[in-house]
Amino acid sequence: MGFYISLSISILILGINFSDVAFYLLYISAMIFFIAEDNQLFMKNSYEEAATKFQNKILDKQVSEVQNIYLTMRGWRHDYHNHLQSLKAQISMGKIKEASTYLNDLEVDLDNVNQLVESGNVNLDAILNSKISLAIKNDIEVNYKAVVPKKLTVSDIDLCVLIGNLIDNAVEANEKIKDIPKFIRVYIGIFKKQLYISVSNATNEVVKKMDEEYISTKRGNHGHGLKRINLIVNKYDGYLNRKNEPGVFVTEVLLPL
Repeated sequence: MGFYISLSISILILGINFSDVAFYLLYISAMIFFIAEDNQLFMKNSYEEAATKFQNKILDKQVSEVQNIYLTMRGWRHDYHNHLQSLKAQISMGKIKEASTYLNDLEVDLDNVNQLVESGNVNLDAILNSKISLAIKNDIEVNYKAVVPKKLTVSDIDLCVLIGNLIDNAVEANEKIKDIPKFIRVYIGIFKKQLYISVSNATNEVVKKMDEEYISTKRGNHGHGLKRINLIVNKYDGYLNRKNEPGVFVTEVLLPL
């Protein structure tokens, strides 16, 4: 009330017309409104543009990884006849032991090519197969189990980003290991009517904590990946738990179905 009395006295002293003041106040209010509207529209367009770019980046990466799987399978099929000719030659020369060793090596190679996940959800299968294939190529032992419904509450993009970052982080942790076996364990299923995701990996370091949260020891994409995981879990009001135990780092996620 004091403000309006003071304003009125000031207007009287300065000899300013009330109608002019009202006009200018209305004009300023209108300008503020339009600026706010333009700013909101700009922010919305910027967000949509950034989201589209991010989605395209993810899709491009997935296409590249799927192509990698395809080329691996195609390469194995192309060499199939060469393998047969080599085996025939070894057997004809009586080199049974060598032929047996050769067959065992082919079996291991074929197992790697045929590492296909069939979880029941096509989008989940795509991201898991591409990531697992790359992990195996990096000489990391991968154990996995995934059984989920065809349709999930989590969007395809968010699921792709979540699983992709979890496994990428696990692969990066294994790449630092020199003196212990490398491994990644992935389990995805239903627990108490929620989507349960667990990714664990070998590690020979203790991950630092800040404010009860684990932080990345590597700047750049890895740290950004941790933030993306946190954002997606929060977006769906999910549960996130990270555990750093001797020799292993575990990340658990619960999301609504």
